[in-house]
Amino acid sequence: MCNGVCVATTDQKMPLVVCDAGPLIHLDELGCMDLLSDFSEVLVPEAVWREVRQHRPSALTHPSVRLRRVSPTVPEPPALEALAQVLSLHTGEWEALRVALENRPGLLLTDDTAARLAAGNLGIATHGTIDILMRAIRRRQRTKPEVLALLRALTAQSMLHLKRSLLDAVIHEVESQA
Repeated sequence: MCNGVCVATTDQKMPLVVCDAGPLIHLDELGCMDLLSDFSEVLVPEAVWREVRQHRPSALTHPSVRLRRVSPTVPEPPALEALAQVLSLHTGEWEALRVALENRPGLLLTDDTAARLAAGNLGIATHGTIDILMRAIRRRQRTKPEVLALLRALTAQSMLHLKRSLLDAVIHEVESQA
């Protein structure tokens, strides 16, 4: 579930992270905001900050996560402009992609399918909430049984929308890991 790039192990420098609203909201709903604490900084575009503040303000105040509110500073690249129109990106996803483009190499955290498609077309690595949960096992932030419990409770404890077949496949993958 790495989308071509797996996050570094504990002895390597962590990539710069730009976050869309979904992972912040869903990780907070699951009580897992601390899973972002090993990133030196998480860039949160202004539009994303407003969205999270409206829907899940507690996600913006976790003491172990260093969130930095930012705005894009360079003009929008034509490729992003075209993708934003074709994929009907919302302002938060659009700003997150712009900030990710300005801060390469980095990682975009998003659960939005259209934002992931746009990121792939722009050469931006992505992770989502499920990727962060699975990463927690490798980084020894959560045990395999803890992550399995979170995955099984995901649809009841968070507003993350995903196909049941995908969630079942992820649970099976985690169960199969040594």
